[in-house]
Amino acid sequence: MAAPEGTDSDQAATSAQHPETPEDPENPLGLPAEPGAYYVALGDGTYQPTLHAQGAWLRHEQHMAPVTGLVAHCLQRFNDRDDLQLARLSLEILGVIPARPTRVDCETVRSGRTIELDEATVTIDGRVAIRARAWRLSRQDTAEVAADDTPPLPEPESMPPADLAQVWGGGFISSLEVRTDPDGEPGRGRAWVRPRQTLVEGEPVHPVAAYLGVVDTANGVATRLDPRRWMFPNTDLSIYLYRKPAPGWVGFETSVAIGATGVGLTTSRLHDARGPVGRAEQILTVRRMP
Repeated sequence: MAAPEGTDSDQAATSAQHPETPEDPENPLGLPAEPGAYYVALGDGTYQPTLHAQGAWLRHEQHMAPVTGLVAHCLQRFNDRDDLQLARLSLEILGVIPARPTRVDCETVRSGRTIELDEATVTIDGRVAIRARAWRLSRQDTAEVAADDTPPLPEPESMPPADLAQVWGGGFISSLEVRTDPDGEPGRGRAWVRPRQTLVEGEPVHPVAAYLGVVDTANGVATRLDPRRWMFPNTDLSIYLYRKPAPGWVGFETSVAIGATGVGLTTSRLHDARGPVGRAEQILTVRRMP
């Protein structure tokens, strides 16, 4: 599933070996459960995560999925050119993402008439936690040659509900509505996921940002390993879109490969209610749970 703890897994492993003993071990930072959003805008590009953004590996971190949505939200607010479309968003996760006030700064790295590259930096407690880059490509009329052989997923209502909280902890997982294909198997499966909360309280959210705020869940919907015995957080997330996705249900066709030397790869075809929209890739650091 997402890569919350998981970026500096050495630090995460140490935290797992020497856990804190707060008054509420499930919410050690006292994250607010209200409002019904993952973040509250504090102004000046800073956002307060709520309990709904809490990570699945560690209770004092943010889950990478809503952080991804927040980054996309800030990038869309920074650059709202209608003639360009977000085609790729890549995020490098530089360490555990503390569930504390989160600042997002954006800049244009490469400006252009038909292609632009923007960058976002996520800073928490004075430390850069994530660096992200977004390629925006020109909108053109290519309807006459549009093609994709990927078949659409069965509708969400055709799949039974699933409770990811039986396997994963944390406020973000509890905030999701999930349906999974009963024919799935370890390391391969299909699922539909949608959030019950809005992304940001206090600011209008771009539909693409709302969609992307779920994508990192891919690493948890078709797990090959038991997360109670193994750690496999992702250290990056790359999302490729060839069509603008609609918010709501996010569909996954996911496969997970584990190598023999501690590295894994989660690969997902992404869908919305209209059909396939792109892909996501996550590289994993795999090790036994301490």
